Amino acid sequence: MKTGKTFGDTIKILREEKKLTLREVSEFLKIDTSMLGKIEKNNRKPTKEMIVKFSKIFNVSEKNLTIEFISDNVAYQIMDEEDFANEVLKIVEKKVKYLKTIKRLK
Repeated sequence: MKTGKTFGDTIKILREEKKLTLREVSEFLKIDTSMLGKIEKNNRKPTKEMIVKFSKIFNVSEKNLTIEFISDNVAYQIMDEEDFANEVLKIVEKKVKYLKTIKRLK
């Protein structure tokens, strides 16, 4: 599912593919319709609990939705640093490996 679109775009596409209204999905999530609209427009971030519920209602992988969400956060942080975005991503990959090693040692 790694679409390259934003988390909100992905949720809107999935909702429309299932022919569900904002109201139906927001009722399932137990949130206001306006909050779901903001999530779809990338003006609000979902909670981890919401991501789990999105995966259930749309019958998609929670892992993939989480990847879409996290990649949005990274992309927004580095998008204005075009000159070093690729370098940052390479270093982040190394840091993640390093931090996992440290975590295992604790």
